Amino acid sequence: MHREFLMGNEAMALGALAAGVGVVAGYPGTPSTEVLETVARRRAEGTYVEWSVNEKAALEVAAGAAYAGARALVTMKQVGLNVASDPLMSLSYIGVKGGMVVLVADDPGPISSQTEQDTRTFAAYAKLPILDPSDPQEAYEMMVEAFDLSEELGCPVLLRPTTRVDHGYADVLVADPGEWRSVDPEGFVRDPGRWVIFPALSVRAHAAIERRDAELAARLSSYARNTVRQTAGPDARPRLGIATHGISATYVAENLGEGDDVRVLRVATPHPFPEDLAADFLDGLDEVLCVEELDPVIERALVATCGRRGLRVKIRGKLTGDIQPSGENTVESVGHALDRFLGREPEGSSPRAVPHEPEAPVAPPCEEDCLSTEKNPPAPPTLPIRPPVLCAGCPHRASFYAVKRAMRGRKTLFCGDIGCYTLGNAAPLDMVDTCLCMGAGINIAQGVTRVEPDTAAFAFVGDSTFFASGITGVVNAFYNQASMTLVVLDNSTTAMTGHQPHPGTGRTMMGQVVEKVSIERVLLAIGLTVVETVDPLDHERAVETVRRVADEPGVKAIIFRSPCVVLARPQARSTVDAERCVGCQRCVRELGCPALVPDAASGKVRIDAAQCTGCTLCEQVCPTNAISGGERL
Repeated sequence: MHREFLMGNEAMALGALAAGVGVVAGYPGTPSTEVLETVARRRAEGTYVEWSVNEKAALEVAAGAAYAGARALVTMKQVGLNVASDPLMSLSYIGVKGGMVVLVADDPGPISSQTEQDTRTFAAYAKLPILDPSDPQEAYEMMVEAFDLSEELGCPVLLRPTTRVDHGYADVLVADPGEWRSVDPEGFVRDPGRWVIFPALSVRAHAAIERRDAELAARLSSYARNTVRQTAGPDARPRLGIATHGISATYVAENLGEGDDVRVLRVATPHPFPEDLAADFLDGLDEVLCVEELDPVIERALVATCGRRGLRVKIRGKLTGDIQPSGENTVESVGHALDRFLGREPEGSSPRAVPHEPEAPVAPPCEEDCLSTEKNPPAPPTLPIRPPVLCAGCPHRASFYAVKRAMRGRKTLFCGDIGCYTLGNAAPLDMVDTCLCMGAGINIAQGVTRVEPDTAAFAFVGDSTFFASGITGVVNAFYNQASMTLVVLDNSTTAMTGHQPHPGTGRTMMGQVVEKVSIERVLLAIGLTVVETVDPLDHERAVETVRRVADEPGVKAIIFRSPCVVLARPQARSTVDAERCVGCQRCVRELGCPALVPDAASGKVRIDAAQCTGCTLCEQVCPTNAISGGERL
């Protein structure tokens, strides 16, 4: 064993390797991405790693490996579980042979997600065990325990870290590579009665699952990570209790002292819920405050426990307005809630007031020599709002602008998608009318044009998302004879999540150089007859292509292909000739590139050389040819 300073995601990756994982598949999504990348970087010989086209495919690849007896890990974020839910729900009935862990990283806040889904609720829905770590060390250890539990029960086990566990760092005790478990898979054993899901099998499996979960709930009451402790010592008889979980358990611990006479229940296995332990915790208490993020999972379970066991304990939390109903908890928000619950609030404040807004960020501590001795130091200054924008030189800006200019004056719908190009919604582009989830824009465009057939509908999708979940939408559009224009924004990477490879990049996570999957050939194979590829930074040609293709009947496609500017930067930079610049600011008003800076005094424009990538788009837009010097790749 040895210690390493690790991010929570890195710790879980090493936990999987220590447990003998043989196959790891996933789809990139913050805050989960680094788990798979760490496995790929530090894997043992014989461990296979892949970025799958989507979470559904990843889960199915892992299931096949687990059918054959290998230990398999699937990684995704909470919205990815929606994509994987179809195979997961059936896999709950079918089960697995080798250990299978489905790591789903939740994102309270949300910090970088569409939703604040709580995977604890999903686990109960899928009738699968779930483990809820509170720090990187525990996440490492729980990963190993999850594989063991999965193999023992013959079913997938969910591991649910949240953003602060995923991206938090700690000194973690981990196994040496020589100590990693070696797993020799038996291989797939043909057994249609086990692996083929028919209704009769499902009826038997469902009954067995209900029995298993009831037995497991009783057993988990003695699981070492489900704990009850008292701040005032084991002999105290507190009347108040706190029930918590995950990272919130850390926040509770930071806000309690020995002077607080309180009993604390920490729930590491929200499903099946450890009811026997919870009943012991509730014994003798008058009130309990449930401190949890997102859904009131523990609160509801304690209310049910009280009802079933006839316990007269007041359960407080989100359902009673004592904890904010949504958003991420913080050390400060939990501290305020505990102050109210334990009667520690300053005189004159109203008890149990609910903070409906997230707490303001707290400034990091100063160095020792600047520590303030003031009792009430001044609040930190309000930080400026910094909305996300497309990078300077991003080819997506050129793509959006070409479509916008080509379709000006026509009734047009622009359906967006998840990725960097979601930022095309911002002014001055204003080119994203809808955005629901990955791949949805293609189908939304079809639905709208069924109601409004006179609308010219465009669906924008990135190259990675095209492979992840866009192909099926195109197939549906072609088969059902829709009328729409598919726009594939191909920058040859999965840019939003850190430039991971995908089937169109020509390389795999194992480092293999392979033949690229051609987007053009896929579309032609589906049946599209109009598929055009153009460089969006060749502005006039891009505009002409859009005008021509948009007038074609049926489903047609434009592939705007230009590399991500983060990966392929021209060496030249554009500059403004102040003599030629007339101060019209058309480049600023129409493009919104962060490298274009209007001068307040003269009205003319200058270019921030630190940001400019020399893409030449502004040079092509300038009506007076005042901008030059760039270099289009």
